[in-house]
Amino acid sequence: MNDGLHRLVEVMHALRQGCPWDREQTHLTLAAYLVEETAETLEAIESGDDAHLAEELGDLLLQVVFHAEIAAERGAFDIDAIAHGIAEKLVRRHPYVFGDGEVPSDLMGSWEARKRAEKRRTSALDGIAEPLSSLARAHKVVSRARHHGVPVELPEVPVTEAEVGAEVLALVARAQAAGVDPDQAVRLAVRRLEAEVRGAESAENAATRVRTGAAGAG
Repeated sequence: MNDGLHRLVEVMHALRQGCPWDREQTHLTLAAYLVEETAETLEAIESGDDAHLAEELGDLLLQVVFHAEIAAERGAFDIDAIAHGIAEKLVRRHPYVFGDGEVPSDLMGSWEARKRAEKRRTSALDGIAEPLSSLARAHKVVSRARHHGVPVELPEVPVTEAEVGAEVLALVARAQAAGVDPDQAVRLAVRRLEAEVRGAESAENAATRVRTGAAGAG
């Protein structure tokens, strides 16, 4: 552990011992701060201000260290375990960097396939966090469906970042004028897509079982 990170861990440990507010915090009470610091970090990235970004990344790192300290107090895990775990995960999922494997043609697809195997997931949608915003969830569901090769119809016409922003804003404006909640509309559309993805996966699994059974009978 370098000097800066080691000092931060020591400071956090002292705060948990000596500050009444820090001492009473739990994983749950800190959840809102984690969301807030993440949002502020995103804002710093968009600003292009390196000093601002460094400061916000520090605030975000504090949240990680804070949670690690709370967990260490009950013997669950510590900051070293967190760092070791993510390092090992990165090595496992990049055999073409840390081994003699070839660079896959579909890097995201390869990552998703390894993650799915490690976690023994049965659906491309498993593990998508429920608290995501409707738009972020839509992006995640579409991405998973594509990279897992789920046979559902998805638009693929190229579009620029500026066009996406303008068209989304235009749709929001039209929705507001029509008395439609755009966030709710997107959530409902995403749920329909999720149902379609799971249906396609079920059909594929059934077809695989039939082929396997026929092969076994032969």
